[in-house]
Amino acid sequence: MHTADLEELFWAGVNAVRGDNAVRAALAARACRQPDQIIAVGKAASAMARAAHDAFPDAPLLVVTKYHHADGAPEGAEVRESAHPVLDENSLAAGARLLDVVSGMNPDSHLLILVSGGASALAEAPVDGLDLAGLTARAQEMLASGADIHAMNAARTAVSRVKGGKLLGQFKGASVTTLAISDVEGDSLAVIGSGIGDAPERRDFAFDARIVASNAIARAAVAEAARRTGLPVATNDETLYDDIMALAPRIGAALRAAQPGVHIFGGEPTVVLPPNPGRGGRNQALALMLAREIQGQNGLRLLVAGTDGTDGPTDAAGAVVDGSTWDDTAQDALARADAGSWLDAHGALLKTGPTGTNVMDLVIGLRD
Repeated sequence: MHTADLEELFWAGVNAVRGDNAVRAALAARACRQPDQIIAVGKAASAMARAAHDAFPDAPLLVVTKYHHADGAPEGAEVRESAHPVLDENSLAAGARLLDVVSGMNPDSHLLILVSGGASALAEAPVDGLDLAGLTARAQEMLASGADIHAMNAARTAVSRVKGGKLLGQFKGASVTTLAISDVEGDSLAVIGSGIGDAPERRDFAFDARIVASNAIARAAVAEAARRTGLPVATNDETLYDDIMALAPRIGAALRAAQPGVHIFGGEPTVVLPPNPGRGGRNQALALMLAREIQGQNGLRLLVAGTDGTDGPTDAAGAVVDGSTWDDTAQDALARADAGSWLDAHGALLKTGPTGTNVMDLVIGLRD
């Protein structure tokens, strides 16, 4: 198996949790009342919206997604693009539009809301007294701190009028169905998109919420694809919940001692950034650290990537490395948080484009 085959395993996982596939399967498995409005928000919003539009072509549709992720959105949909991971003016405009649509629905109406990762930055409506500059400073501070998703969501919700169930708190209709693609540990609707598709504890409407795709589903699909090629699956864990400085030695040691076969890890690491970081994201940094851990190992290759196709504020999903990737010049790139530039110069970046999903990250290793 070569590098291209590692990418095939990655795509097997991604396609199993792609937004259109996940929503189509969920709607086929359990009936959903005809919606009077469909809202899709997140990095996978366009793909999720396609499947919902196929099922309910007459329902008005609002899509809020990341810049350059609107391709494939249904014709006739209202599409708003904004920034991620740090919000911008269009994020505020999208948040205001969400509030307008949800609060203006009729008393007997049904809302279908499709949520995927990235919604926290893509749509925001701050509490009175807080402007974009204040929100941006808070977001950048949290991202640089290495805080986990729970701490970040608590901070976001405290200053938001749409997060933590507050958006649906403005709904005065009869029923809401939320279909969510999970990008968080534990698959909690209260955490996905900072709870933008969650209902408040006190509500006067019927609420049906379902998780339609997750990291576990993606990892299972990678494992099944590996087995179909005759490869044993030696590891399949959702354990990437730590700082990359702690994860890299741990995973590296496991892989150096590993039996032949495919080793799959999932989750979402954290990273602490220095002042004025260079180019890259957590997956590119982790990939380069793992290249250091496996240097000199023959027959060991690794793919480290975000399932959404973007790693931090870059156009790369991650990287593919092996025992020959590392050299001593990489140490300075790591210190400057510039792993992306180094990996690009050495032909190791993995670029997939938007994938139509977002279920955190995958590390796929192959030991010959």
